[in-house]
Amino acid sequence: MERTLPAAARSLSKVLNPTARRFLACRRTPLRPIAACPPPHGPSHRQLHGTAIRKHASPPPKSRDRGPASTEDTQTDFGALDVLRNTTTPATAIDACMHNGFALNNQTRILGSGVLLVGGEAFRWRPWLDERRTEGTVADGAVGDDAMTGRLKNAKGLWEVHHGAWGILDLVWPKPDLLIIGTGPQVTPIAPAVRRYLNDLGIRLEIQDTRNAAAQFNLLATERGVHQVAAALIPLGWKEGR
Repeated sequence: MERTLPAAARSLSKVLNPTARRFLACRRTPLRPIAACPPPHGPSHRQLHGTAIRKHASPPPKSRDRGPASTEDTQTDFGALDVLRNTTTPATAIDACMHNGFALNNQTRILGSGVLLVGGEAFRWRPWLDERRTEGTVADGAVGDDAMTGRLKNAKGLWEVHHGAWGILDLVWPKPDLLIIGTGPQVTPIAPAVRRYLNDLGIRLEIQDTRNAAAQFNLLATERGVHQVAAALIPLGWKEGR
């Protein structure tokens, strides 16, 4: 025997909760406002949880004894994670940045000037000397070029040296991929003309203060090789003068 829709709804309402029965009764009345119909899920709506709810936290351990020390030989050796531990440090790595110069890893000291590290070689570097001045000391008849003072900033306060200071980079081949410039005790932005000149040689630049520039050169020269990374460093005791 076929059952009509109202009869099926009445049979279904007998097994539903009171809220659902009110909702079905509202739906069967077409003239009743929709706003008056109660929602299918009222305050008595229940949520199902797949896991049991813990009413109390687990008690703290009675002892901190973890048993005897492990004798396994599979423990992680964090010293083995140093991928450069078996790599030889370059002889031109900076061992110390001093007030008036630098100490290299090969026990060489360069005093009274900066240093230019290219292709595994170290060169005394005085970019503050004007091209028209003669390098030397007062005893040699010069005008005190051994003093670490001069001008490395242009009128706009940017770090700028003449192109002749980069002469070794014009001659060396293959040229380094990266040049790290240490501008002295603090970071000084370099002039666009200097960046353009070195970029035209195919060399990328990294500008830092001298201490951080030396540390970065040591790391990258050890990792990538001295032919890929070069450095141009100004001593920490450098003073901008006239």
